[in-house]
Amino acid sequence: MYLRSLATAVPPNSFTQTTCWDAMRDSKLLPRLKPRSAGLLEKILTGGTSGIDSRNLALETVGESFGSDAEELNQRFEREAPVLAMKALSESLRRSGHGASEIDALFVCTCTGYLCPGLTSHIAELTGMRHDAYLSDIVGLGCGAAIPTMRAAQGFLAANPGAVVATVAVEVCSAAFFANDDPGVLISLCLFGDGAAAAVWTNKGAPGDWQAGHFTTTHRPEDREKVRFVNSQGKLKNQLHRSVPGLAAEAVAGLYALRKGEPDQVLAHSGGRDVVEALESVLPFELAETREVLRDFGNMSSPAVLFALERRLSANRPQDRRLWLTAFGAGFAAHACELWR
Repeated sequence: MYLRSLATAVPPNSFTQTTCWDAMRDSKLLPRLKPRSAGLLEKILTGGTSGIDSRNLALETVGESFGSDAEELNQRFEREAPVLAMKALSESLRRSGHGASEIDALFVCTCTGYLCPGLTSHIAELTGMRHDAYLSDIVGLGCGAAIPTMRAAQGFLAANPGAVVATVAVEVCSAAFFANDDPGVLISLCLFGDGAAAAVWTNKGAPGDWQAGHFTTTHRPEDREKVRFVNSQGKLKNQLHRSVPGLAAEAVAGLYALRKGEPDQVLAHSGGRDVVEALESVLPFELAETREVLRDFGNMSSPAVLFALERRLSANRPQDRRLWLTAFGAGFAAHACELWR
């Protein structure tokens, strides 16, 4: 399948790591935590070693999330996720030259909230898609979900060769706010941001267009408890084990060995500083775009790998002929695909 366009979107308000620490320090959150936990938050947010400068959040102020109950968090997801997804998809459609009425299928992945009917129903309405468009919500694949969503689009295009398909990865991580003394939870508070990425795909392309394929995946249920969402107090609580960087590197190295060609660059999910360093230790590349996305937006979960791809493509490097994408997360699972022209 051929990539017709790619666009990303973030909420308008950007917060530096120092701003996030100031908000926590002045809130009622820190007194509920042990001094050691407060010290960990301060170290990550003010130490300048996280690899993150700022994050965009669907909030007016950082402190909005601190006192939110489960219902308020889910309402934030229902309010913000469709709008953020629509922003990315509308721009992707504009760049592709297609109108919303031309979209035959919409695949949307997310893990930071749950709606029934899913986000596709809301996005289809907001963008003005036809009532007979096929809608598919992919939920529960975590940070790695964008690539399996692309694979689902490829399957639809194989069955419907003349179709126009849109994919969207959207996360409102600020709607999955949870705080306690678990180090993994505290690290998560310092990493995650909100964002969306949308792409338009067809089965036909012109010379020089990017083609996607050669999808690979690995899932390891024995490591499921190392990185996942669990339900606590009716909220989504991120469970994050210190072994995750090593797990990601091992899984990605295995997928990289299955590649069909030699890429000009690897574009990876920006899981965090330690994750990026672990990946660079097993791959013959410096992950420049991945590091830039982490610096500017934090870990946005599923859209992050597509933010890295957009950065690479926007550089308009004519020497690039093949790119290798990888994303990983809950499961434990990792996924990869190749783009070539």
